[in-house]
Amino acid sequence: MTLPVTFVEVAAVRRITPRAARVTFEAAALDDTVGGAPDQQVKLCFPRPGQAEPVLPAQGDDPMGWYQAYLAIPEAERPLMRSFTVRRRVPGTRRIEIDFVLHGDTGPASAWALRAEPGDRLGMVGPSELYARQVPLAEAAATADWILLAGDESALPAIATLAGALPAGVRALAFVEVADESERQPLDGPADLTVRWLYRGGARPGVVLTEAVRAAELPAGTPFAWLAGEADAVRALRRYLVGERGVPKIFVDFSGYWRYRLTQDDAPTAEDLADAQEKLTMS
Repeated sequence: MTLPVTFVEVAAVRRITPRAARVTFEAAALDDTVGGAPDQQVKLCFPRPGQAEPVLPAQGDDPMGWYQAYLAIPEAERPLMRSFTVRRRVPGTRRIEIDFVLHGDTGPASAWALRAEPGDRLGMVGPSELYARQVPLAEAAATADWILLAGDESALPAIATLAGALPAGVRALAFVEVADESERQPLDGPADLTVRWLYRGGARPGVVLTEAVRAAELPAGTPFAWLAGEADAVRALRRYLVGERGVPKIFVDFSGYWRYRLTQDDAPTAEDLADAQEKLTMS
């Protein structure tokens, strides 16, 4: 299994909401499969201060060997790596669009996006089968009675691609928590999709989302649930759906994209490790 590794260069940056930026990247090399499926994950590698571009090992056929080579780079030079969803592939080009949540200088990705300009370069790893969905969307839509999508603004790019890929005739319900009404984005597609926008205000991230799903009168039948966003909220929603609603575990695709008051560079908690282990046993 080859792990694609390439450099990408900023071609354009534009604000799509007050707290989100869409960056168009031109890739040095881009496989035809990139942008061909919804919820497609890549990892972006950000240069350290003083570097014009990140230091990266060359592409190889052994993903674990590549990652070990990445870890062998001295920490002061090793790029910071973060996961993102491919929002769109510009047809007929090597250009892709990726959305960034702008939450100030509290993380390397947000800080970079606030200052990004055409010509800036990042590394990109993937997409790869290693990051692929647990259950293909077409299989989920054909098997379940309806589709549940739930997440915060960090999950909006993935939710948008999923909404666009659901076929006509499929019933879907999306719960999306954002800071306020100005952060709403279009969610379009051929499916019978109802979107419930939730505004966080001053609440802790994920609380409004969790309470809204628990209080909702959900459609009858067994849903396929896709959950992503703040890790504690995703965990709580999954436990509710499986434990109280009786949704089979295999019908819940879940990802804790970020952790409240913790960074991706902080050590995983016991619950983080348990979630990772369960995803491995389900794959």
